[in-house]
Amino acid sequence: MNLSKPPKHIRFLDCHLNSKVRRCLFLISIALIFRALFLLTTPLAFKHNTIFDYWFSTSSSHHLVHDNSSGGGIRSDKFLEVPQIAWGLNNQKIAVARAFLTARMLNRTLLLPSLSASLFYKEVNLLQSVTFDKIFQFDKFNSLCNGFVQLGRFSDISNKTDVFDLNKGSGRKWTMERDLEQLRKVKQDPGIDGYEVIRILGKNPFLWHDHWPVRDYANVFECLVLVDEITEEAERVVSRIREIGSQVIESKTGPLPRTQQPYYVAVHMRIEKDWMIHCKKLQQRNNVTQICSSKEEILERVGNIVGINQQPTVVYLAVADDLLVDGSVLSGWKEGLLPYEKKKLGVWDIYKKYPYLIQSAIDYEVCLRADVFVGNSYSTFSSLIVLERSQKLLRTGAVTEGSSCTTNGNESGGSSIKWPSYAYNILGESGGPKKWMTNMSDTSLQAISYGSNDVSC
Repeated sequence: MNLSKPPKHIRFLDCHLNSKVRRCLFLISIALIFRALFLLTTPLAFKHNTIFDYWFSTSSSHHLVHDNSSGGGIRSDKFLEVPQIAWGLNNQKIAVARAFLTARMLNRTLLLPSLSASLFYKEVNLLQSVTFDKIFQFDKFNSLCNGFVQLGRFSDISNKTDVFDLNKGSGRKWTMERDLEQLRKVKQDPGIDGYEVIRILGKNPFLWHDHWPVRDYANVFECLVLVDEITEEAERVVSRIREIGSQVIESKTGPLPRTQQPYYVAVHMRIEKDWMIHCKKLQQRNNVTQICSSKEEILERVGNIVGINQQPTVVYLAVADDLLVDGSVLSGWKEGLLPYEKKKLGVWDIYKKYPYLIQSAIDYEVCLRADVFVGNSYSTFSSLIVLERSQKLLRTGAVTEGSSCTTNGNESGGSSIKWPSYAYNILGESGGPKKWMTNMSDTSLQAISYGSNDVSC
């Protein structure tokens, strides 16, 4: 008998057990590898989200799952160049985000885009060009969006001639599906992907097709931090608003506690002549009536917001004064509401030294920081402010996903939610404007880019 070998039944049992152990170890190893890959490709700035949050932010039934084939984040040696970005400030912000998400899909760094300081009315030759980093902080953007999207400079390019020109289609025949297929082919074609720079030719990026959910756009918007100069100017305007509010309240009720700041309401008042022409055409095209609002309708609905006129309250009017037909925007407000625009507020000197784009950026910040914001749901300016305010509510835990306009378990009401937003073009409760929050689970930016009567609440 060979004493070095165990009996056959023992050897069989040992082999069977070893096989199971090896299989278990193999499966555990595979799981650990997948977990490591996930952690590498998850944006550092968004690690607090669960795996399900991240999946929903980067995919949907008809959207791409964004994968970085290099396994180490967005490539810094491959670039995407886009045409000059035009239109209004917030259309330009959407265009910037759309360009970044296109670059992300192609696993490339977006080269510093050129914005437009002036409004775009088809006179392309009159556009005042301004680079992204004159409006938004370059390094701050890359820090906040690290691993999700990346911004680069033209000086980062090693070979200026290694460029592939990609023509974007246009017209009715250029559908969303064709646009998406073009991007997929570019990514999958090693001949095209091998170029150091892909330069897109065609319409400005705001008019490109949308292939990404609202969450992806919101992530990019959170990284767009204004340069210090613009932020400081906005702070001066907000300080002036609160200073006037304090003076009015103290004249009636006595000194305010040091810890208490008077709140203010910001109204994005769209009654300028260019807007009225645009919105009336939209109403005819969409066969709806809830887009345009007269001055009288805005004043009435803002005045019916529950609780805002319990004490004297400053109402800041974000309005393009030089485009107004009716200059009497300061008259007709309900008692307790004190309307101010730039000139009456005494801050016109701050605005007038800047081109349109920066004036609009200052107004955006003033409205964003308001305790109550009221805008038009068909305005991109208003829609992006509400998106950022909704994102802020979610980030701070003031509301939870899917809770709509409720907070901390309370039913929605006049003052049950922090930083409430309203759409004055849609009738809400008690004759006031409709409460408004962005649907962060929406699969596209369509409702924000072109307006909607569905304001989530």
